[in-house]
Amino acid sequence: QVHLVESGGGLVQPGGSLRLSCAASGSIFSINTMGWYRQAPGKQRELVAAVTSGGSINYVDSVKGRFTISRDNAKNTVSLQMNSLEPEDTAVYYCNVDRVVYRSGTHIVTDYNTWGQGTQVTVSS
Repeated sequence: QVHLVESGGGLVQPGGSLRLSCAASGSIFSINTMGWYRQAPGKQRELVAAVTSGGSINYVDSVKGRFTISRDNAKNTVSLQMNSLEPEDTAVYYCNVDRVVYRSGTHIVTDYNTWGQGTQVTVSS
């Protein structure tokens, strides 16, 4: 089984910066799209940013120009640099992989929609 381990959340003042990181562990052959979602209290989970294996990127409009997603295919990691943070960015942020192919014993397995455990980001003065 592939696990996604996130790090980098915390408390920051408005206008500050944080960097989130996510590493996929396991005997991985390939990952399609890696992304970051967030869920604020009382709201639905939303896609923040995603990057495909080929490097195509998309962002939700509210973070364009402030957040930057990056990916290291060799290390199976994805990061989210968050600048000019606003109180509205407060949420639990989740790493997501839409499709991963990996070895499990003698089997080749494809898993869909794998999630990390989430990391809290709080923007407050």
